[in-house]
Amino acid sequence: MATKALTWLQKPWILPLIYVLLAILASVQALALGEKQFLPDGPFYSHYNNYVIFKQSWFHLIEGKDLFILYPSEHWDLYKYSPTFAQFFGLFAYLPDLLGLALWNVLNALVLWWGIVRLPGLKLGNATKLGLFVAIELMTSLQNAQSNALLAGLLLLAFTALEERKYTWAMFCIMGTVFIKIFGVVALALCLFYPQKWKMALWGLLWALVFFVLPLVLISWDQLIFLYQSWGRLLQDDHTASYGFSVMGSLHAWLGIEPSKMLVLGTGVVLFCVPLLRIDRYSDLQFRLLLLASVLIWVIIFNHKAESATFVVAMCGAGIWYFCREKPEKWALVLLILAFVFTSLSPTDLFPKPIRKNYLEPLMVKALPCILIWAVLIVEMTLGSVKQLRT
Repeated sequence: MATKALTWLQKPWILPLIYVLLAILASVQALALGEKQFLPDGPFYSHYNNYVIFKQSWFHLIEGKDLFILYPSEHWDLYKYSPTFAQFFGLFAYLPDLLGLALWNVLNALVLWWGIVRLPGLKLGNATKLGLFVAIELMTSLQNAQSNALLAGLLLLAFTALEERKYTWAMFCIMGTVFIKIFGVVALALCLFYPQKWKMALWGLLWALVFFVLPLVLISWDQLIFLYQSWGRLLQDDHTASYGFSVMGSLHAWLGIEPSKMLVLGTGVVLFCVPLLRIDRYSDLQFRLLLLASVLIWVIIFNHKAESATFVVAMCGAGIWYFCREKPEKWALVLLILAFVFTSLSPTDLFPKPIRKNYLEPLMVKALPCILIWAVLIVEMTLGSVKQLRT
């Protein structure tokens, strides 16, 4: 019975159907839940507050307002994305919330699905397993109307485009992530593996320029510069705000220390770069897939603002690390199961609320499996032998 169910799930149309249904379900649920308070005795906001932030950023942009200050009469929290992303959200801003939210979530889900099924080096069966493996994290991101699934999908599509030597689209995807959340710049490390680096550099600069000046069709040059300066100040101030579900947060939770974020980040950069010394493995597809996995995990576990909804990105990396293996070892399966249980399932109602609130959340348990997998991945990339991945 289990074999038949798995065979059915691996039909090409099943995964996109599941993803679209999750997107619609998350959207309907967010509207049905009504309003909530982020602070005791505070004002009420919608359960799809992030979507409202994105939508309102379009109106703030065309009205010449500062995108990066609080608008408590409209929504909770700050807008932290680029002016170009605010412009992009003009596609949704005038739609009724149910339709706009649903389309936004469907876009996120389908870009992630397309990124997964297009990955080279994964059989269709393993691509489906990867898609199902990250489905819970996808749902978490969709329930928060976040852009994380879109980011993960664009990074996967960038890797595939690089493998196919389609540098125009590869750099479009990478720069697209940078102009949503700036940490997408880490994916530029993938360019080391491919020839014609001058072409990648030119396309990267061109797309960066296009995304940078695109809002000029709506606002003046002075206003655009002001917005980028305001965004820079916000990111600088935001850096001191919290530890998140990250390496920094885990050190604070488990050792009770106040880690220097720059020291931890710098250490993370050095460790990330160590495997790149293995130039002899650059021609190995599995090695390149492992670096993609490293990028996806790194941008979350070394992000001091990492929250539960961002882990769809890291879990894509964890899934690639496992499913790109020719013959997965039992210990690797154990790590994957730990990630599924403690990263994906631990924030859900499957774990009693007292356990979640008193133990799992304070100890940053959600982040630990991904940190462990990333550490193992770095060792494997650095010490592993050269071998071609069998597809």
